[in-house]
Amino acid sequence: MSTQDRIRLMLWNLERDGGPEPRPGVLPTRWRQGYEEILKPQQPDWLATLELRYSQTRPDAPRAEKRAADRRFKAAQRALGMRGFRAAVGQRSNPTGVFIRESVFPAFRQRHHPVGHSAPPTHVELWLPEAPAVPILTASFHTAYCNPAQRRSEALDLTELVDKVKAHNTDPASGRAACWLFGDTNEYPVPVGEQVPPIDWSSPEVTDIVHRRHRAIKQHDGTWVSCTAVDEIMLDCGMHDPARWAAHRLGQTSALAATAGHSADGQGGPRRIDRGYLDGWSVQAVEDVRVLDTTGLSDHHTILVDLSRRKLVECLQRRTSAIAPWSLVV
Repeated sequence: MSTQDRIRLMLWNLERDGGPEPRPGVLPTRWRQGYEEILKPQQPDWLATLELRYSQTRPDAPRAEKRAADRRFKAAQRALGMRGFRAAVGQRSNPTGVFIRESVFPAFRQRHHPVGHSAPPTHVELWLPEAPAVPILTASFHTAYCNPAQRRSEALDLTELVDKVKAHNTDPASGRAACWLFGDTNEYPVPVGEQVPPIDWSSPEVTDIVHRRHRAIKQHDGTWVSCTAVDEIMLDCGMHDPARWAAHRLGQTSALAATAGHSADGQGGPRRIDRGYLDGWSVQAVEDVRVLDTTGLSDHHTILVDLSRRKLVECLQRRTSAIAPWSLVV
């Protein structure tokens, strides 16, 4: 696939946004390494960012804090050469963001979500010049780390965007749309076909029992089963994980590598909790999926997804049929 045909999507979760400024106007070392040494060389066209802790503030934040956040957010846009968008700060101080390359997506619009989420999704609608009537509904999201019920609720809220795809209706006169969602689910994928073994919550190596309560459901017999509700909701609604497409349709089994949990003691080991979801048409444009190791820089690895622009346009124009829900869980 040529670089002219490629559209690159990425998910970036830099732990605590790289940390605070060591002094006013000076960006922290981890932030500079992440943006300048990892993200910029990869040249993403669409980038979902999480944990923008020091790049966004609440309306009542002190003036100096707001200035520091704006400095950092502008610095990110300069470093990447991309247009940035931020959601409001939610119940916890880890906001989300989206960056787009305007040469690829010259038409765009941000829509805002209520702040009731743990971290409200950053929702940006995009249009490709080859399919100007077809909106691509994109969002970065970060579901609640400690509340299974809230994660389920937040995932269901995201299906408001999925509903716009109208996968059940292929009549061109009724309109079309695509949907791309990338984020930290704080949950596990449905285990069928996965490369990373499921957690054995009864293992003596699982010593963080509070974390277990956050990430597993206690059964009537006292055993524990990992939370997979976010994945199940997306699969039920006809959304597909591009890593599964790459692994099961393209033979790229490394796409299913763990993305987090490597440095967390007593929590069950590495996990694939950071994932993307594409509608049943868009996922067919996936050509390559990689997990970039960021050990030493962040507690989450980075996901890179390359789409064929030519194939994506065919999908947006509905010159192909959507693949069936759950069809990649094999």
